[in-house]
Amino acid sequence: METSRLAGTGLTFAYDDRVVIDDVDIVVPDGSFTVIIGPNASGKSTLLKTLSKMVSPKAGSVVLDGKDIHRYSTKEIARRLSLLPQSALVPSQITVGDLVARGRFPHQSIFRRWSVEDEHVVAEAMTLTGVADIAHRYVDELSGGQRQRAWLAMVLAQQTRIVLLDEPTTYLDIAHQYDVLDLCAGLRRDREQTLVAVLHDLNQSCRYATHLVVMSEGAIVATGRPEDVVSAPLVADVFGLPCTVVPDPVTGTPMIIPSARAARTTPSP
Repeated sequence: METSRLAGTGLTFAYDDRVVIDDVDIVVPDGSFTVIIGPNASGKSTLLKTLSKMVSPKAGSVVLDGKDIHRYSTKEIARRLSLLPQSALVPSQITVGDLVARGRFPHQSIFRRWSVEDEHVVAEAMTLTGVADIAHRYVDELSGGQRQRAWLAMVLAQQTRIVLLDEPTTYLDIAHQYDVLDLCAGLRRDREQTLVAVLHDLNQSCRYATHLVVMSEGAIVATGRPEDVVSAPLVADVFGLPCTVVPDPVTGTPMIIPSARAARTTPSP
């Protein structure tokens, strides 16, 4: 039986009268790389924010390490769970090094000040994300891709057992997208961290996820291993995309090949 340090039950969230997620149950398997996929406006990012206590549900509860997440202080949560939001606000005139160092704040207290260990953790996080050589530069002067990797380094410096990532490949070119996903896979494999990410690319999701959560219109419609979940009928039903699903020639995971436009638009005889 799978164990879970993070789960949600009966989660409902609405903006005024518009329901975004409706009575959602989710269990994040420990040690998994869980990827949430779905079309735009299906509730993916809202679900992730709810799991992190970034927003409070209208109904339902989130349990973190056996306790309702709203019973933890913000600092306690930050020692257990880290979040890379979709659109992080950059403090003005802060360097990459200083931003990444902020990831260590949850571990500081009146009895524990900045240490050599903190220095090592920050340096390692910047090296892993490829921003060590721009540590002295101001974050608001960086390209979108560099900025995204700096934020990811800050999240890694937090050293939590659970890492939530809302569209972590945004602004990244194709090579850096795979670098980030390889890094996430390595964190799960080598450090036994649990990762939950919202992604848009279906083939990347199938290649890297160990557990897939498929959302549509505010509800979860399928969960499980990509090879057990992804099929041509599911992709057509959820994403409105006629396709063929074949094994990825490199990994053997499902690979979605969209039908040719001509085949999709040719009228029936």
